[in-house]
Amino acid sequence: MTAVTLPPPDRFSLRGKTVAVEERAEILVVGAGAAGCAAAIEAAKAGASVVLVDENPVSAGLVGMDVPFYFGGRATNAVQTPERLVEQALETSPALAEALELGVDIRLSTSVWGAWVNAPGLCGLASGVAGLADERKSWLVGFDRLVIATGARDLNFTFAGSDQPGVMGAQGFHTLIARYDAFAGRRLVIVGSGALATQTAQSALERGLEVAALIEVRDEPQGPADAVAALEARGVEIVTGHVPLAAHGNAEGVTGLVVADRDDADHRREIACDTVVMAVGSVPVIELLDVLGAKREMAPDRGGHVPVVGEDGATSLGEIFVAGDCAGLGSGAEAAGRRAGRAALASLGKAVSATGADETVTQDAALKQPAGLAYQLDWARAMLATGGDDVLACICEGVTRGDLLGVRPPRYLDWRSNAPGRRDLATLAEEGPVNQDQIKRLTRACMGQCQARRCREQVALMMAIGAGVPAESVPLAGYRAPVRPLPLSVLADWEEGADMDAGWNVWFGIATQWIGYEDIGTEREAEQLRAGMPY
Repeated sequence: MTAVTLPPPDRFSLRGKTVAVEERAEILVVGAGAAGCAAAIEAAKAGASVVLVDENPVSAGLVGMDVPFYFGGRATNAVQTPERLVEQALETSPALAEALELGVDIRLSTSVWGAWVNAPGLCGLASGVAGLADERKSWLVGFDRLVIATGARDLNFTFAGSDQPGVMGAQGFHTLIARYDAFAGRRLVIVGSGALATQTAQSALERGLEVAALIEVRDEPQGPADAVAALEARGVEIVTGHVPLAAHGNAEGVTGLVVADRDDADHRREIACDTVVMAVGSVPVIELLDVLGAKREMAPDRGGHVPVVGEDGATSLGEIFVAGDCAGLGSGAEAAGRRAGRAALASLGKAVSATGADETVTQDAALKQPAGLAYQLDWARAMLATGGDDVLACICEGVTRGDLLGVRPPRYLDWRSNAPGRRDLATLAEEGPVNQDQIKRLTRACMGQCQARRCREQVALMMAIGAGVPAESVPLAGYRAPVRPLPLSVLADWEEGADMDAGWNVWFGIATQWIGYEDIGTEREAEQLRAGMPY
């Protein structure tokens, strides 16, 4: 029998070097909205240890970067006082107060910037791990089950002047008036006329704000007839067949919105306002699910790309459950949260209360996007036809619609070759399916500080128009951790063990090009070279 000599252990390997977590939770819930609170409450009632994390209230710096919502420079100085905002959050959320009374460990102003479970290519985790951060530090939390209830964010379309203070999203507007009590505007024009737009208008009127008009690209309002009639009865004008053309403003931001006829851009009018709220639609927040590797699908009538889930919120990953708008727009958030909480408990072998066991989660047709991607394409085509190519499609990186359609390199490169001039989205599509990650690399669209929250969907629609392909065929641009902007001071404060620190230069390099720094000029370097070792 021949003896087998095994090679010596690779000192640079991750094997045996477990990731250190600072704390653990049986169930970690991300998002303290209606769905997340319901899931946390359900789990806490069953005796599970629950940590509930919500990034709100976010810091003034993130508000300025339009993260996580499109705040559009319309926040008051109240966002500079986080203690007041925390009090406001507790006062406006009875469910959050109930969760606190049940012993749920609540972390506000804390973002989850990444999450991982064992999967092909990642097999060394003792349990699921989530990366958390506040303004001072970042740390890891281990979990047995993760419930993601991150909700939805704003769908945005740009126009001339939309990069100045006063142009914002409906989710950002709702957060400022309902959760933060920190909205600075007085007179609004709302773009869109579906359920989201009519609800936004109603909320504004209830708080004493003035709503000048709703702007709708189609010939008829898209929202519930009774809601539209109620707004008209209160003097809100519904302007159909029109799109935003340009926002006029001064040093303080928007002073008026010019709207143009969808079919004749020369026919236009200006409406005085200090705020333009984009309420065409919302987008499920699936960043963490994408980082985790959960299966997803394109569901136009539910907001776009959504995770593949069962009735109880179970995903393709056994440890991960979802609830609320991040699973697809229009579902009952509280009912979905309770079902996800019970499913997470059951998967841990814990007894589940029979109360509400027959509760079903239904899709509310009134809250779905009007005609899904077809409606979004109507807006994209009309705004391209009226506003032209020179309007910014990606505000952060200064990429115009023309740059995107022409697949032009970033302007700051001062590219002089004529080769890019012979390429556009149509010719790119002839070489193979267009891909948003590819366009990011070629043009830098969606590479800015807002992490594409203001432009991702608009860029995808422009790609579909330019390439002449169905909008649903454009793949989602991949998300990578960190899914929230983190200060460098937080990243630099990372605690690594000596065994992990010893291998960093190989883990982040090309294996065949590295000799350990501590080995350079020593006998060990010569030994490795003689042995033909890659390090």
